[in-house]
Amino acid sequence: MLVAYWIVAGLLALTMLAAGGMKATKPKAAIVEGGMGWAEDFSPGMIKFIGIAEVLGAIGLVLPVLTGIAPILAPIAAVALAVVMVGAVIVHVRRKEPSAPALVLAAVSVAAAVLGFLAVA
Repeated sequence: MLVAYWIVAGLLALTMLAAGGMKATKPKAAIVEGGMGWAEDFSPGMIKFIGIAEVLGAIGLVLPVLTGIAPILAPIAAVALAVVMVGAVIVHVRRKEPSAPALVLAAVSVAAAVLGFLAVA
């Protein structure tokens, strides 16, 4: 189970680190111009908050299991990322934008959570 967790969580962590890092570092105008129309509905502070949450979630997927310190936190981070991605799905559906990428990341987050709980149990 641990190998499966590392594969799923590692890919999810890389994706969330890239997406969250972009949201946390780019200005709102650049994010909107980059094709993320959803950002029009949010304040710059909220966009940064979402980005930081995604980066912290990515770190939370990897660091506890890697260090062996409180590894139960890793699947909890996956659950938190799933909640963030469900929120993203809702935003995209309301805006009539494609929601499939957010839905896939939500499903991968749930899979990481399940594998994480099985691996640390």
